[in-house]
Amino acid sequence: MFTPSILTILGVILFLRAGWVVGNVGLLPALLIVVIAHAITIATALSVSAVATNMHVGAGGAYYIISRSLGLEFGGAIGVPLFLAQALSVTLYSFGLAESLSLLWPELPLRPVAAATVVIVSLIAGKSADFALRLQVPVMAAIGVALLVLFAGVPGRAQQSVTLWSGVEGGAPFWVVFAVFFPAVTGLMAGVSLSGDLADPKRAIPRGTVAAVLVGFAIYLAVPVALAAAAEPQALVENSLIWFSIALVPALVFPGLWGAILSSAVGSMLGAPRTLEALAEDRVLPRLLIRRPLGAGGPSIAHLAATALALAAVGLGDLNAVAPVLTMFFLTTYGMINLVAGLEELSGAPSYRPTIKVWWGISLAGAAGCFWVMSLINPAAAVVAVIVEVGLYLVLRRRSLSASWGDMRYGTMMSLVRGILLRIRHLPMAPRNWRPHILVFAGDLDRRLDLVRFAAWLNQDRGLLSVCRLLVGEIEDTADLKAAEAQEMQERLDREGLTAFSEVHAVQTFEHGAIAVAQAHGIAGLGSNCIMFGWSGKPERRASVLRIMRRASLLDKSTVICRIAQRSWAPTPRRIDVWWGGLESNGDMLLLFAHLLSLNPEWRSARISVKSVPSKRYPSQWSEARLGDLLLRCRIDALPHVIDNSEGLPVREVIHRESGDADIVFLGLREPPPGEEAAYAERLAELVGELPTVVLVRAAGPFAGLLLETDDPVLEPVSGTTGGDA
Repeated sequence: MFTPSILTILGVILFLRAGWVVGNVGLLPALLIVVIAHAITIATALSVSAVATNMHVGAGGAYYIISRSLGLEFGGAIGVPLFLAQALSVTLYSFGLAESLSLLWPELPLRPVAAATVVIVSLIAGKSADFALRLQVPVMAAIGVALLVLFAGVPGRAQQSVTLWSGVEGGAPFWVVFAVFFPAVTGLMAGVSLSGDLADPKRAIPRGTVAAVLVGFAIYLAVPVALAAAAEPQALVENSLIWFSIALVPALVFPGLWGAILSSAVGSMLGAPRTLEALAEDRVLPRLLIRRPLGAGGPSIAHLAATALALAAVGLGDLNAVAPVLTMFFLTTYGMINLVAGLEELSGAPSYRPTIKVWWGISLAGAAGCFWVMSLINPAAAVVAVIVEVGLYLVLRRRSLSASWGDMRYGTMMSLVRGILLRIRHLPMAPRNWRPHILVFAGDLDRRLDLVRFAAWLNQDRGLLSVCRLLVGEIEDTADLKAAEAQEMQERLDREGLTAFSEVHAVQTFEHGAIAVAQAHGIAGLGSNCIMFGWSGKPERRASVLRIMRRASLLDKSTVICRIAQRSWAPTPRRIDVWWGGLESNGDMLLLFAHLLSLNPEWRSARISVKSVPSKRYPSQWSEARLGDLLLRCRIDALPHVIDNSEGLPVREVIHRESGDADIVFLGLREPPPGEEAAYAERLAELVGELPTVVLVRAAGPFAGLLLETDDPVLEPVSGTTGGDA
């Protein structure tokens, strides 16, 4: 684990770009770049260590860790860019080798040499992982020798003065230089990507990763100092092989340089296909990628795909063009790994028990540092990277990927919900904060789907919507049905695009069961404030609902009864009629529901007409002006319509005459005296009659009559009007 990581860290950037970094920005800014880059990497190494010691780490490295922590959608959204970064790393190192050779043989073309290097590296990595890893031991020795001869040559070339704060005139900007340097510290991914080949990942990943990062940090602090002390900034920028001019024995630099480049390229080529194969194993990508067309000993299609991508990237031009692209991909991966570790620690999940404890602040600071640096390097590229990953996430989410393991999302959300509920309970509840939390007693969902859809319209994503089915019978007889019924209901709701929670309860009787469920519904003060029923064709069931309504009012829960007409709603313009009885009655909630309904895309063009029949004490013109003024103050876009009933027709006939051609009719409900529910239910049936869809509302609770705030502290009800309540 240590060897592949440190060899990738001490690679092409160290030998060919460390001097370029110092020459462009100066020694101290170069050291600052090293510190910032390693601060992010050290935080990531600690986060990787924490998460790796809390789970079994299989093949796929960083993708495996993220997907098992945040789910397949997040894992895939990060895993695909990670694969691209690993494949492009091969191109980066191949350009490094071509550049070093071209300095010895100037006629050598860069791109063909880089392409040939990609092919050679692919063949080495494809032969055997063990064979590739065995080559790394002598390479590490060669790099050690190259470092020794560099430091040994510095005293003989020491400059009289060292430029500390500035580089060459017109040098590259700080963050451009940072973007070129950052791939140097991405080596820890080379080791993590080989997680599937490790005998004990929980032990090897933390030790190897942290040790490699710390050793690399020390070397990257020392090398810029040595280069700045031994060469002028102009020479550092212009001469990529400045090491050979400084080293005590220049020939000993070549084995380390070429060995570092090839071993880094091989490490990346080993990691990229493994990430792609892990994505295919989880069915995020087609399983075709796992196949080996040349037989069991041959390369997989994932390996061939990584090789093809690395070859295609040769067309980007040179090392400096490839490095910033890699930086963006690796920074997003690092950021997500840090985020995973921080959120796991914050969630307090009992299952999160890592052997290596890392304070959540370090991990979240590492994540923030990644995204901050992305925005500083190239804001446009950062936005594109985020858009690509969000797009991948949304595509994978639509595929409804399923996994056999749990992840941290549940624990994190639970912690957030708990914290929010604890805060909400101490906040004062005011009328302006009211939201419709509707509990729909739907019964058979197939028959009541329109009722649930109508409840969703009234809810308008401003409150919670729960859909409940009551199974009448003993718990012992219905226990086996509850879970299956609830799951089937939820799947149906999801298919219909309805944002609602499904519930199934066993009750001994419908009436007592509905009250019990309504009373117990919710948690920490966040529960239903409205219960909703569909219209029943059975008189006894309608009377039962009215009895439930009376008791629900004692629980401060409003009641809605919805009779949905079988005829289809007119296209446009639609009309919503609200029969007004004043703020002291159900008028406020009728108006509020009509307003919420009009906010839905299906009803956005609907006109709300507020109708009322004046009493004999007040003229129609005065009542209509007063009602219009009230609507204006309530900020409800509706037209007042006070109906002249000088002929003295029954209110039922007036409602049928005026609202027979409406699309929705809102009416208030009175509370019948005990024992008179059946008679009132019959009168309701006569009133509803041949009307279109009718919504009957009984407002209740401490905010009944106060739900509509106006510009005035107190707004008197429209006196002398009738017809609001059925």
